[in-house]
Amino acid sequence: MAGNRWTEADVPDQSGRVVLVTGANTGLGLETARVFAARGATVVIASRDTGKAAGAADRVRAEAAPGAEIEVLHLDLASLESVRKAAGEFRDRHERLDLLVNNAGVMFPPFGRTAEGFELQFGTNHLGHFALTGLLLDRLLPVPGSRVVTVASIAHLRATLDLDTPPSEHSYNASAAYGRSKLANLMFTYELQRRLAAAGAGTVALAAHPGVSVTELNRHMPRTQRALMAAVGPLFLQPPRMGALPALRAAVDPGARGGEYYGPSGPGGLRGHPVLVRSSPASHDAAAQARLWAESERLTGIVYEL
Repeated sequence: MAGNRWTEADVPDQSGRVVLVTGANTGLGLETARVFAARGATVVIASRDTGKAAGAADRVRAEAAPGAEIEVLHLDLASLESVRKAAGEFRDRHERLDLLVNNAGVMFPPFGRTAEGFELQFGTNHLGHFALTGLLLDRLLPVPGSRVVTVASIAHLRATLDLDTPPSEHSYNASAAYGRSKLANLMFTYELQRRLAAAGAGTVALAAHPGVSVTELNRHMPRTQRALMAAVGPLFLQPPRMGALPALRAAVDPGARGGEYYGPSGPGGLRGHPVLVRSSPASHDAAAQARLWAESERLTGIVYEL
């Protein structure tokens, strides 16, 4: 760790490990997959667009790891049926899972619903990953040092989570709904870690956020806002390679502990090398975490076996 700045050079050899990254066909997920493939892991790129995922796998092999073992897995987090099928396909292929990186997401789309009728951002960013993690838990638990890393956002800082009144088409605010889903990501991480520790499991759960990075996730922003980000990006924002570092550190740093949250070190958490950061008081409300967990089990039908 040169000069106390954690970089991808600090990622140790990953030979023999199996890593699943959701949304790894582009952006932060692609950079995460690239680093793991270059270090020798078997990397599973889970994406709703298998054509783009296959192209991403080819890019990683060409740029970083010619002999890398990279697989493509169809996963649409906005469909619990797809999540179940993806988990089943993974289980058919692999007896173990060393690392699950819950990275995929949608940000600021127009109002929409998942296949099961949940508000799109909450359903995709939280419920889809809640279901996937639960369905793959028995592949994680037997593996010493296995981790679940969920990618959150600084957008959670002003968010609230009212489970009694989910956003409707008439009350929908895209930014508020995104923050709500990212707050849920953190509450899920902390509750999962509490349950893992109580069960004496070797698996741990951590979270990370990328700061503000210019990726395809911004595609639903207004055109003027996207143009502004493109113009000022080099000065104030993170390139994807830097934005991926907090999740990478949470995934592999031997000093990282369950329940920790990593993000950029710079002012406002916008950019910089990854360090331990603090999340909002709302994210640490244990009663709200437990309620979110119970509601997530009810909505998805996935009950964790711990």
